[in-house]
Amino acid sequence: MNAAGIDVSKGKSMVAVRRPFNETVAKPFEVRHTGSELKQLADYLKSLDGETRVVMEHTGRYYEQIAQFLHDAGLYVSAVNPKLIKDYGGGNSLRHVKTDKADAKKIAGYALDRWVELRQHTPMDTIRYQLKMLNRQCSLYTKTKTMMKNNLIALLDQTYPGVNALFDSPVREDGTQKWVDFAASFWHVDCVRSMSQTAFVQRYAKWCRQHRYQARAGRAEEIYEHSKDLIAMLPKDAMTKLLVRQAIDALNAVSATLERLKSEMLKLASQLPEFPVVMAMHGVGNTLGPQLIAEIGDVTRFAHRSAITSFAGVDPGANQSGTHEAKSVRTSKSGSPELRKALFLVMDCLIQTKPQDDPVYQFMDKKRAEGKPYLVYMTAGANKFLRIYYGRVKEYLATLEGNPTPNPEGHS
Repeated sequence: MNAAGIDVSKGKSMVAVRRPFNETVAKPFEVRHTGSELKQLADYLKSLDGETRVVMEHTGRYYEQIAQFLHDAGLYVSAVNPKLIKDYGGGNSLRHVKTDKADAKKIAGYALDRWVELRQHTPMDTIRYQLKMLNRQCSLYTKTKTMMKNNLIALLDQTYPGVNALFDSPVREDGTQKWVDFAASFWHVDCVRSMSQTAFVQRYAKWCRQHRYQARAGRAEEIYEHSKDLIAMLPKDAMTKLLVRQAIDALNAVSATLERLKSEMLKLASQLPEFPVVMAMHGVGNTLGPQLIAEIGDVTRFAHRSAITSFAGVDPGANQSGTHEAKSVRTSKSGSPELRKALFLVMDCLIQTKPQDDPVYQFMDKKRAEGKPYLVYMTAGANKFLRIYYGRVKEYLATLEGNPTPNPEGHS
């Protein structure tokens, strides 16, 4: 048996091949991520006597092209959680050596020691891969939008304090929002109070018609009265207007891109078989549903429901020694942070909507009634949600394949 450990980095990787009893087949050597060099690596590994397994860490995005290439070449490839490699001793030395060569040898040693436990890497199909990439882009643009929004509010606090709290309308499909559109037209408090109340009421009604917003009776008068007592730090001049308008344009551009990505994610996710089951679950909407599908992927790759909770990092830990056994232990948080974020958003939605017939909400509500801290019942709810997700999706997929055998794990 031959274990090929690959330490992956951007543009190149370090490869070490070992056999049992600390036998070195190939000292660590470098391979660039090009078609020709990866083909040479695949041919070399396939030429070795005995069974060969390739092991690498699934960290970042760099490993995927190598795993895909070697898998297509007919090699057994396993991508493992980097924390497993980090926690693996793999040697009889007190020295801590951190180099690419040492890491490649360590990964190969891990592969030999965990040979029978290795799970073969299954490359994602094109739809799932695109969906995951879209979700990562959404995450990036969401952070950028938050930064742009905070920047705009900070500027408006100097020209029209509290204007962002005047309206609570949701974001439109094109990324626009009522308070931002209002600030674009009335970017300084003097834009409102410099005219008479009657003139502003007429101007506000005209603005609502132009931007297709509903003009609630008496709202214009409330805004006018609120604006009369505000203090602006920046003057109403061309420079201030430029700063505010530029910030608004930047926010609208990012918001429009984000809404477009969400729309594409929904279209892409709807092509996957588990889509109707996931979208029917409480707390899941047009945004969180595709995010969950993107980050969880194909549930059939998980052997049991505990595996999917471990993948998300919401599995309960254990702390026991002798007669001591901790009653409350932190979760591992060793899995996907993007999936944990989506799960917590789903739990937050359940807390707000309070669906009385939903088992996850009932479970969290019970924990809250027991006085459990926020993070405890939210994490416990995420764990239960994932187990139900796993059971329902697997049962539905089995039905599609003509095997309607109930999955008891769906009723956990």
